[in-house]
Amino acid sequence: MTVFDRSGFDNDLESSPMNPASTYDRHRPLAGFNVISLAQNLPGPVALSMLVADGVTATKIEPPSGDLLHLACPPWYEDLHRGVEVYALDLREPSQMASLRTILAQSDLLITSQRPSALSRLGITAPSLMEINSRLCWVEIVGDTRAPEVPGHDLTYQMDAGLVAPPSMPLTLIADLGGAAEAARAGLALLLGRERGSQGRHRTVGLKQAALACAAPVGYGLTRSGGALSGAFPGYGIHPLKNGWAAVAAIEPKFAARLMEITAGDPEGFLSDLSVSEVDEIAKINDLPISTVFGSEETS
Repeated sequence: MTVFDRSGFDNDLESSPMNPASTYDRHRPLAGFNVISLAQNLPGPVALSMLVADGVTATKIEPPSGDLLHLACPPWYEDLHRGVEVYALDLREPSQMASLRTILAQSDLLITSQRPSALSRLGITAPSLMEINSRLCWVEIVGDTRAPEVPGHDLTYQMDAGLVAPPSMPLTLIADLGGAAEAARAGLALLLGRERGSQGRHRTVGLKQAALACAAPVGYGLTRSGGALSGAFPGYGIHPLKNGWAAVAAIEPKFAARLMEITAGDPEGFLSDLSVSEVDEIAKINDLPISTVFGSEETS
């Protein structure tokens, strides 16, 4: 990651990877495509990182105050911005907005995550982008495609999708990460479509919609109480061990039959008398999908 302030921006731009004369790794599938991101926090950086991994040349514009992700989790911020040139610009300043337009004119894909009204105040709309660069594709990440001006974050979208069990907090950021993957996919679809002659240049990705998509197993009953993946089936569940826990995922018939034979039809009772190391050995010898963790009182 390279970070630049506004000083010398225009000179940096002349020699940056956004310059078509720059060299790039031609062996990666997206080499030669230029992506610019205004998206902060998590979904935008994750989506950009996915595209960078496949070879795009990436530039990110941050406000002078920086990205909140850098404050919340510096190591993850650094990992997600490897191979990304980061410029700090105050887009409320006309001269610095002009610098952004210079980059947009050379870009293939724009990623944003601001509310539509905030982008509109900056002059970033589909018609204005078409005037700057008719080949520019735009992925617009919003909270909820049905109500893009309503504030929200991963926690609220997971709650809406039925993925939170109060008072416990979620262990991962499903809406953000699912939305990031969808944003990267949308960008690829737009670029592929453009190369094949499509006139489509804009897609909107909703984080709430990403959470709802990830909640499909709940909606279809697979993970609800009594469902096939709810723990009701003894071959697919979490069972206590003498010194920890075992996640057993013997759902396919061949695994289920093998597990039932080994445990005499009682996986939970059989496993409760064993240690983590013993279960790991049984899983290895019998080719069973079992993962273990030690409990609060670890023993080896």
